[in-house]
Amino acid sequence: MARLSDLYKSKVVPSLKEKYKYKSPMAVPRMQKVVISMGIGRATQDKKFLESALADLTMIAGQKPLICKARKSVSNFKVREGENTGLKVTLRGQRMYEFMDRLINLAIPRVKDFRGLNPNSFDRMGNYSMGISEQTIFPEIDPVKVEATQGMNITFVTTAGTDSEAKELLKLFGMPFRE
Repeated sequence: MARLSDLYKSKVVPSLKEKYKYKSPMAVPRMQKVVISMGIGRATQDKKFLESALADLTMIAGQKPLICKARKSVSNFKVREGENTGLKVTLRGQRMYEFMDRLINLAIPRVKDFRGLNPNSFDRMGNYSMGISEQTIFPEIDPVKVEATQGMNITFVTTAGTDSEAKELLKLFGMPFRE
């Protein structure tokens, strides 16, 4: 079992239950899924870029990403309908907890000049989104083999009803929020 899954059952549930006065352990907020998305607009000019980004995201997430296509043509961005414009992966269960563990304990500390995550990136529904500017902070990626740095968006979807509950949940998991 994943380390964060055990942490959730042993420390997070009792702590949140005490703080917010939940009557049942099933009422305590929990992680539903983690969605990792990557925009690959450069893939329209260079097909190798798509393959490289696909391989990197597969190694980071531990499962094959879904290739997203453009819904409509936009001439200003030189994008035609049906072209590959993004990748996304939805992680649930043990893979989600393993990814969160690697992100919190290995990847985020490797970010240069890191001062903490923005505490205002909640969406009023209990979900948190963050951006990463390059994929080389993950230990799975060999920086020597990376041809082009690629950023990604990571969204943590929780069952929390409010942002304060979701923030407390993520803090108990070890997310380093800025004060």
